Amino acid sequence: MARRAEEYLALMRKRIATLYRCNDRGRILALNYFAGGAVPRFHLMRTALGNIARYRHDVPDDLVARLERICECEPVVDPPTRVPALCAEYLNALGILPANDERWSGPAYMIERDAPPLVAPIAINKKNAHLLRGKLEEWLPDVQHGQPLMAVIEDGRAVSLCASVRISNAVHCAGVETLPEYRRRGYAVSAVAGWARAVRALGAIPFYSTSWDNVASQAVASRLGASLAGVDFHVG
Repeated sequence: MARRAEEYLALMRKRIATLYRCNDRGRILALNYFAGGAVPRFHLMRTALGNIARYRHDVPDDLVARLERICECEPVVDPPTRVPALCAEYLNALGILPANDERWSGPAYMIERDAPPLVAPIAINKKNAHLLRGKLEEWLPDVQHGQPLMAVIEDGRAVSLCASVRISNAVHCAGVETLPEYRRRGYAVSAVAGWARAVRALGAIPFYSTSWDNVASQAVASRLGASLAGVDFHVG
């Protein structure tokens, strides 16, 4: 059991390392994403077998030490709760009011098995990237940077897609979008199922994350038979 926990937590650490670019101290420097983006000061991933914390590079060492002491007292529960038990203490240490919207929490799922797509998605590459034109043009740069990229085609264009938006040799993290007028048809499930299969073919583990507010996205994970890997909590 100890070895299983060690291997599992090692995979979860690889997942965190896939989300961010870090310095040699393990401090967060930037998003591991070609287009960049804001990064949190504090990221806590809670799993059924242990908790993993990361800190932005400019967080003072004394504050990191204070947060570490709180993390050591954070209960390990199965399944992890929606927010950390010591949420108020983390926010207090970071000087944030409990109602502040700088905090975020959501489930992270692992897709470990095949789920046959309801509608067969196709791989999007440079040759057929024009299928993203219409209302999904923002994903065109991901054709180069976000492979695998799988899409469901309807009416001659992509209407739902899933791409790798954080990539490492061990882990790929999903980015998903479905046009509003094509939702509730199983298209997102199909796109993610096809993407997950393509990721596993590369020898990597597909992860799918969302927020607690996004009930529809959680339903996609359920229909895929995805397992809850942990719960992310981060503060900007």
